[in-house]
Amino acid sequence: METNVVPSLEVTDDVLPVAERGNEIRTAVCQYAPVLGDLPANVEKGAAAIQEAASRGADLIVLPEMANSGYVVYSSAEARRLAERPDESPAVARWQQLAHEFDAYVIAGFGEKVSETALYNSALVIGPTGILGTYRKTHLFYEEKLYYRPGDLGFPVFELPFGRVGILICYDLRFPEASRILALRGADIICVPTNWVSMMTPDRLYDAQGYCQANYVALANAAMNQVYMACADRVGAERGVQFLGCSLILDPAGAPLAGPASADGEEVLVADMNLSAARRAKQRNDLNHTWLDRRSDLYSPMLGYDGDS
Repeated sequence: METNVVPSLEVTDDVLPVAERGNEIRTAVCQYAPVLGDLPANVEKGAAAIQEAASRGADLIVLPEMANSGYVVYSSAEARRLAERPDESPAVARWQQLAHEFDAYVIAGFGEKVSETALYNSALVIGPTGILGTYRKTHLFYEEKLYYRPGDLGFPVFELPFGRVGILICYDLRFPEASRILALRGADIICVPTNWVSMMTPDRLYDAQGYCQANYVALANAAMNQVYMACADRVGAERGVQFLGCSLILDPAGAPLAGPASADGEEVLVADMNLSAARRAKQRNDLNHTWLDRRSDLYSPMLGYDGDS
């Protein structure tokens, strides 16, 4: 299947038409602990998560950030050693085999090597026929800046058989422009491979409900843009860095459909989505529409945009 990146859409009455195909889908987020530097183990950890999600009927399956390699590298040499070229990766080959077997689509966080000097924190769209697209993390967090290049592919939206999928990675969620651009480009679902870390809120990792702060950031992004959001975090620790778990799936009002998951357990969460209902929800009432009410004539000059982004 050829997967097209959807171009930016103008705001008209048919900006987000109700799909005639595949309006109901089941999405899974897979929470587990990749093993730093153990590429073969990570192939099988990802495979086991995909198999569980697919056995529960998932059409779209999201793996954590850097699922092939682990996250906390200490040098450029180590980052180069662990990053992979997607077309040569055993992880991609195995995960694509499962996508084909189950007729599913996998969004996998991936340490990507383009050349010895060009490494990216990426996410791959893997379908039954192979790699269908790539997103490269735009906003690099902390020491990622020492080892990886900022993403150079913009914010693509991928047209899959059941709907339009956008991708952000972890820290990207802290920049509202990123999710807004994806939503304006027609994304029905934003998938977020992530490694939420304790250093963002070291004094209060979880609230009384068991939510971490990043859960609320995701909730706000979903609600502001009226899109589904599927966040697949990891658990465990690497080299003293604690990961927060709390993966979740949100509806277009920002309400949890599944999760948050536990803080430390390996889990697969699944939820059903009605993409047509989400698209119709942007017409909030007879007089209000999420996109038509925007005042981009005021936003663009203030934010330094040349166009209506």
